[in-house]
Amino acid sequence: MNRVKALYGRPFSFSVVCLMFLVLATLPLCVSPYLVILLTTVLMYIALTLSWAIFSGPTRYISLASAAFFGVGVYSPAVMGQVLPLPVVIVFGGMVSLILALLVGFLTLRLRGMYFIIFTFGVSELMRHFLLWWETNMKGTVGRFVVSVDYPMVYYVMLVIFAVALLTAFLIRRSRFGLALRSIGEYEEAALHIGIPVTWLKTITFAVSAFFMGAAGATMATRWTYIDPSIAFNPLFSFMPVLMAIFGGIGHLYGPILGATIFALIEEELITRFPYYYMLFFGIILIVVILFLPGGLIGLIKRRR
Repeated sequence: MNRVKALYGRPFSFSVVCLMFLVLATLPLCVSPYLVILLTTVLMYIALTLSWAIFSGPTRYISLASAAFFGVGVYSPAVMGQVLPLPVVIVFGGMVSLILALLVGFLTLRLRGMYFIIFTFGVSELMRHFLLWWETNMKGTVGRFVVSVDYPMVYYVMLVIFAVALLTAFLIRRSRFGLALRSIGEYEEAALHIGIPVTWLKTITFAVSAFFMGAAGATMATRWTYIDPSIAFNPLFSFMPVLMAIFGGIGHLYGPILGATIFALIEEELITRFPYYYMLFFGIILIVVILFLPGGLIGLIKRRR
């Protein structure tokens, strides 16, 4: 029992996580195809938000490069899907995003605050406009078709990505590596002075989080079947993970999961009813959370308990 506590914190929490994944694994067998597709979208947002929180949660660096890493993953099946099997394409998409994150990290992770936020968002926009220019001027057509995959398969692949991302976030959080990242977020100069390799740690964590974003993008591309730069590098994929993580609670392991789940379901409802105003509702919710719930929903629940 002590060994289980050491690994998972509390046996009850570990049992709840196992039960949750068991329920998620059996859902496609007993729900309608529409719900499977909706749950796939929810899992995509959970994977993106959890991946974002792996880096930005402990370091407190607000990254808006999620759309760049996700979009690179989206384009991977379009380029390689004709010749490689699906698992290889997904790993390939994650690795390309990881390599891109390493390059971006070495260039930008010496920046801080607003400069880092603006630069990372600029990377996403640069990727979108460069691909749009390339396809328009060099290829002659905009957009690509992707080999489609049955929606239950897409759901299960996304579930696996979520599980691995959650395990990675947990292991980092409970390790000395995670303690060093939190020290960077608390006082970076002090962490640097006591010998912590600050730039190296930030860059590696940035790349690990980008891997899951790229893998999620490669998986979703097989469901969309047609992609173009505006779809793959949609700026919403940069802002939504930040919004969802803040809403759920950045400082807690399950906060991004809760925030992404609730917001993904709200988005589906608002897009159906108010397609032109749903981002306004999201902005209002974000302002309310920042003003009255700085710890997010998980922080509120813990205070009430």
